Amino acid sequence: MKQVLQDLSNGQTTVVEAPTPLPGRGQLLLQTTRTLISAGTERMLVDFGRASYLDKARQQPEKVKQVLDKVRTDGLLTTVEAVRSKLGQPIPLGYCHVGVVHALGAGVDGFQLGDRVVSNGPHADMAVVPKNLCARIPDAVSDDQAAFVVLSSIGLQGIRLAQPTLGESVAVIGAGLIGLMTIQLLVAQGCRVLAIDLDDSKLALARGFGAETCNAGSGEDPVAAGLAFSRGQGMDAVLITASTSSNEPVTQAARMSRKRGRIVLVGVTGLELNRADFYNKELSFQVSCSYGPGRYDPIYEQQGHDYPLPFVRWTEQRNFEAVLDLMASSRLQVEPLISHRFAFEDAPAAYAALTTDRTVLGMLLDYASDPATRLRTRIQVAPSPASPREDAPVVGFVGAGNYGARVLIPAFVAAQARLHTICSSGGVSAVVHGRKSGFEVASTDVQAMLDNPEINIVVIASRHDSHAKLVTRALQAGKSVFVEKPLCLTLSELDDIEDALQSRPDASRGVLMVGFNRRFSPHVVKLKSLLDTVHEPKSFVVTVNAGRIPADHWTQDPEVGGGRLIGEACHFIDLLRFLAGHPIAAIRATGMGVRAGKAITRDTFTITLEFEDGSLGTINYLANGSAAYPKERIEAFAAGRVLQIDNFRSLKGYGWPGFGTMRSWRQDKGQNACVASFLTSWRNGQAPIPQDQVLEVARKTIEAAGQIQAGGDAQLG
Repeated sequence: MKQVLQDLSNGQTTVVEAPTPLPGRGQLLLQTTRTLISAGTERMLVDFGRASYLDKARQQPEKVKQVLDKVRTDGLLTTVEAVRSKLGQPIPLGYCHVGVVHALGAGVDGFQLGDRVVSNGPHADMAVVPKNLCARIPDAVSDDQAAFVVLSSIGLQGIRLAQPTLGESVAVIGAGLIGLMTIQLLVAQGCRVLAIDLDDSKLALARGFGAETCNAGSGEDPVAAGLAFSRGQGMDAVLITASTSSNEPVTQAARMSRKRGRIVLVGVTGLELNRADFYNKELSFQVSCSYGPGRYDPIYEQQGHDYPLPFVRWTEQRNFEAVLDLMASSRLQVEPLISHRFAFEDAPAAYAALTTDRTVLGMLLDYASDPATRLRTRIQVAPSPASPREDAPVVGFVGAGNYGARVLIPAFVAAQARLHTICSSGGVSAVVHGRKSGFEVASTDVQAMLDNPEINIVVIASRHDSHAKLVTRALQAGKSVFVEKPLCLTLSELDDIEDALQSRPDASRGVLMVGFNRRFSPHVVKLKSLLDTVHEPKSFVVTVNAGRIPADHWTQDPEVGGGRLIGEACHFIDLLRFLAGHPIAAIRATGMGVRAGKAITRDTFTITLEFEDGSLGTINYLANGSAAYPKERIEAFAAGRVLQIDNFRSLKGYGWPGFGTMRSWRQDKGQNACVASFLTSWRNGQAPIPQDQVLEVARKTIEAAGQIQAGGDAQLG
């Protein structure tokens, strides 16, 4: 397949060939026929990409603070690498999509092969879209018309929030694509509409749709026009569909509104509000969220759980259907809004026109390529070596997310592994990072990669809930496995992995490694060497200033990410197991619970460990601290001496003969050394982390997570 990508580091727009995605549970694979470029949103993205680093910073002041905090805690070099990596990841463009159903994932109902559907899919000739973001297109609606449904739904959701009634006076500030469709929807609802814009050609279209107009660019006063239009009463409602950094649209909306009028922001504007404008009239102001209820809710969008219609009448999918019905009955006209048409392969030219001509409206991309040429799950992105070494580590990679692309792949490159195949569910990230890092093949077919006899090492860096099954399949295929933490999420999954380890085709070959990189940090290695000179129990204190993650983030979901104890704190359980050098005799975990009416917080907790030699460890994992404070601190107390690692940038000794301080220019959490050690172990068959320790840490981590879950349930009960 091919897809349009935008490089945020330089603003370049490209059409990239990538392997075709495979539909997962609750998803549809669509063969694209038409997409619409959203002039406002997509122009902003292109303009942002073309801006200098300084201008990017000015546009996102909240991100600047985050960067400065990271510089203070992690160091300049680490921060610069992270920022460049973030900006260097191309993003897909587009969210107004029309296609034909080519394949259905498990659990999809209401759709059949061959159905024409509208969705929020990207500019790509094949797209995978969750079922709740799709709607069937009536026969009376053409593909050209259907391409406008998603943008129309954005305007419709703004109208639903404004709740206009028959005969009310409503102003629409901004007569772009969304504004012009919003005007038609308001007229269809029996409202009197005033359109305000700076462009006469757009206002002419608005008049054709039944609105009166005001051209603020030619000297007309929008506030005076609104008051006159409303017969001196003030506008009942104002919908702002403009895209500007100016505060003027909000100010004008407030001043033209009647007492207790309603203002809904659909577009993007400055929001420095004048309190007096709103206070004196008791105005209502609301920001509209995209296409409607369900937007950005992973349970609705990704898991496919619909809201019950009697309680949530209009979801984003039902808004799509409502717009399609209006188009089918000819009450919503979008043909006059089509200003440009390009072949999909000429998308870069379309974006060039978008950024140079500010008067463009509807820009359609047509998809005319042979559907058979779009269906390739494997793309050769670099030539294979003519004479590959038989004893070389040949790596297949599953997952191309931020950590895998920024940290793990470069570590395997540095260790001189042969990078064969990289797999990702969407395909595009596999191509992007595959080309950048020197992989030979990009793919969406994990099983084909596992079946490839050339590949002898599988690296798993996908979402946490996929780890156990992929580890088991890779072991059964006779591969060595490097899996980014966690190893698994449940005890039953751990049992499956143990069975796979015992029944490998060749038990003398193959290594299972979890990416517990911190034990390979030079600071930890030095600390361990100093501790090994003390032959008595030790005390450890680990403080992790983890920071807050939203409750609906996938890592917080016990079934998907495992929660932060399993997904992240396992690092530190392994670290203390390594430093103590003895098995864990007991583990106890206590989470922050209900206090002063606050809800259970399962990502702030304390873990205590007892080791068989009498050593003790405490892990304070905290999500309620400041980002300005260092993220990780490790302290070891033994024999009247203390060692302290500060955020993997320095190690200090207190009372240690012959040792004072070890500092590094940059933060080093041991990722490169971890991978290098794994590849060495692959060659000699000796696991860098003993397999029994890998399984022990997984079992104890799951046990601790269960204690937190039980404690939280008891408090809720």
